[in-house]
Amino acid sequence: MATTITDEISAGTLRVTEIYESIQGESTWAGVRCIFVRLTGCNLRCTYCDTEYAFYGGEAAPVEAVLAKVLAIDCPMVEITGGEPLLQAAALPLMAQLCDAGRTVLLETSGNRDIGSVDPRVHIIMDLKTPDSGECAKNRYENIPLLAAKDEVKFVIGSEKDYLWARGMLREHALAERCAAVLFSPVFGAIEPRQIVDWMVRDKLPARFQLQMHKFIWEPQKKGV
Repeated sequence: MATTITDEISAGTLRVTEIYESIQGESTWAGVRCIFVRLTGCNLRCTYCDTEYAFYGGEAAPVEAVLAKVLAIDCPMVEITGGEPLLQAAALPLMAQLCDAGRTVLLETSGNRDIGSVDPRVHIIMDLKTPDSGECAKNRYENIPLLAAKDEVKFVIGSEKDYLWARGMLREHALAERCAAVLFSPVFGAIEPRQIVDWMVRDKLPARFQLQMHKFIWEPQKKGV
């Protein structure tokens, strides 16, 4: 059964799977040095998930301890990811304090949780779950009007059905005009990347194709990269 961990931790505490420095592998920030704070727990079970190890476990730590660990690393960019980081209320003050400290903060979120309370300085990278994910019905479309011009929307595509659905969402919600970027990403190993590119060129989509860079630099299942 999918779990949220909001009842398992006290206020001001985070459950953390890992903190590490690497390069950003996706989004318009791809290739940039970045610290990743991977929080534990997710309420979705996407068919293509590559971070199932973050569903459970992790270590509890006060926000102040997580903040200190991140700020001790000389790196200007931080991504808060998961799991689903917005399941943990303490992720909100962590992001705000990182912004206060002058860090560029990215939030990777499934799009299932309310983004309305996220600090406006944070760059939100929000999924809209495609049909093949198995979680399309759990998209929170109320989040779309809350996206700002600096934010990004990601579609993970495993089939032509997914592509056509994503194309429809892009057009229906004018995502290219609303956001900094609309990202089309293949499910690794499930579809030929060039097929998505061909469709995008054919349809003249105002979107950005991306690969998960880290899966080509390291072994696809390697953690902490």
